[in-house]
Amino acid sequence: MMSSLLCSWGTTSFPLLAIPSSSSSSSFSSLVLYPKPKARNGSTKATRPFCSARRNDDQNQNSTGQENNLDRRNMLIGLGGLYSAANLGSNTLESSAAPIPPPDLSTCRTNLGPPVPYSCCPPTNTTIVDFTPPTNPPMRTRPAAHLATAQYMERYNRAVQLMRNLPANDPRNFMQQSYVHCAYCNGAYFYPAAQGLNGGQIQVHGNWLFFPFHRWYLYFHERILGSLINDPTFALPYWNWDSPDGMNTPTMYNNSRTYPALFNERRNQTIYTRPVNLATGTNSNLTPQQIANNNCAVMYNEMISTATTLESFMGRPYRRGNAVPNGAGTSERGSHNAVHNWCGDPRERAGEDMGNFYSAGRDPIFYCHHSNVDRMWTLWRERRATNQRDFTDTDYLNSQFLFYDENRRLVRVRVADCLDTTRLGYQFQTQGVTVPWTTCRPAARVRGTRAARTSTLDAPKLETLEFPLKLDKIVKVLVHRPRQSRTLEEKEKEEEDDFENFDKAEYLGTFSHVPHKHDTPKKIKAGERLELDAQLEELDVEGDEEILITLVPLAGDITIGGIKISYASSP
Repeated sequence: MMSSLLCSWGTTSFPLLAIPSSSSSSSFSSLVLYPKPKARNGSTKATRPFCSARRNDDQNQNSTGQENNLDRRNMLIGLGGLYSAANLGSNTLESSAAPIPPPDLSTCRTNLGPPVPYSCCPPTNTTIVDFTPPTNPPMRTRPAAHLATAQYMERYNRAVQLMRNLPANDPRNFMQQSYVHCAYCNGAYFYPAAQGLNGGQIQVHGNWLFFPFHRWYLYFHERILGSLINDPTFALPYWNWDSPDGMNTPTMYNNSRTYPALFNERRNQTIYTRPVNLATGTNSNLTPQQIANNNCAVMYNEMISTATTLESFMGRPYRRGNAVPNGAGTSERGSHNAVHNWCGDPRERAGEDMGNFYSAGRDPIFYCHHSNVDRMWTLWRERRATNQRDFTDTDYLNSQFLFYDENRRLVRVRVADCLDTTRLGYQFQTQGVTVPWTTCRPAARVRGTRAARTSTLDAPKLETLEFPLKLDKIVKVLVHRPRQSRTLEEKEKEEEDDFENFDKAEYLGTFSHVPHKHDTPKKIKAGERLELDAQLEELDVEGDEEILITLVPLAGDITIGGIKISYASSP
């Protein structure tokens, strides 16, 4: 079982922080949520955030729930704005013979509406070939971008320039490559109803398709680049933003004269002299060392402490016939989204290019960023037992995508065929690269019931508040825990979920959200779920009877739909 706190909100980004509270009678933990700066998405309003933790034994999209306890302590939480979510669901997956099918390119929707100013639809090819894993492929090693040699950067720049020079209707053309991401992420593709299942929109963000789709996307992009320079060993670089050595923007993307094909005018031009802020994806007054410390805590949080289950890290199940789930995994809604927002150009109406999913693929740094996102998946899998690395659900393994390869062939691929990178013929540079966040476990400032005496109590009970609740001022609320303590056996079977941030045990996670085209862009409901067990154990507040949640708005128009605490099953 895993307890979860879910929060949905709309088109505003914000992190959350929790601080200790006190009481003269009962002891309880506290949680504080800090909204972060509004996302650069052109929207004027955020819509209905909904905070809820609920039990869910349902295998599908709908959750039913039974309130249960989220025990103890203070915690930091980070939420971000556009598009993210988490409907709580069971990790115990069953095969339902409903994998997401590949799109029919001939039915691609050409008019996505604002802010997308062009059609994302690729050339249509009626001949489709099934992917065959290469036999003894030459091993390609993706280099850490900050360690790349001048020779490598020159070759990479030349490959991208050749890709830009291809005819506009060539599926290998750089703009056509960017359309792939645009189409899969912005509602251009639908699948038809079949076998009693409803048709629906294909979306590769906010669910368990996030990692495999982007792995396949980079795989074919990389092969095309290599073929253009006649180098089958060519590999994309990865932006090593999870380590202090690589947190600054790689130099190859900063020099418009030396590497013009890698430079992008529609990029935040102020980011080049500071390390990326993985906590919020925004500039701050923190020193580089403070940012590095926070980044380390963010990475430990999203890769280790709140990512103990497949669904927590990978995202919620997404099956044919069901609505697209709001359930991004810890890495997607954390560092992934933060880097997108960090690079997005604030001068552009909707944060283009990197700051909006429809245009993100137009910036070459997208592929370097996602190469590290792909590396995060690899590192996470390596830390787990073999039988706990991947979903075994056939709906996941048999979900399919279409990509054009280096020979302009339309290739159908399955999720199951991309789980092993060495089978695809690539690996990541490890020499000279450190992974410091594995030892960045934040320490508790106060532990046990003392945590409940370190701040004042002026919060109403949850049942006295009326929802939806407009978050236009600081709101504190006490949420009762139905069960305050658990046996060791129960602890081993349960995980507690919530949000958090920075180098304190009270911090649960940061959530940044990247805008992209929606059919109803002004009203987006989203939600988040985080595991709490590691932080709660560190604070040693097992006997707390209530949780003090403080919502602190910083920007945007936000409405809270509800708050709930409970457990959910885990595999």
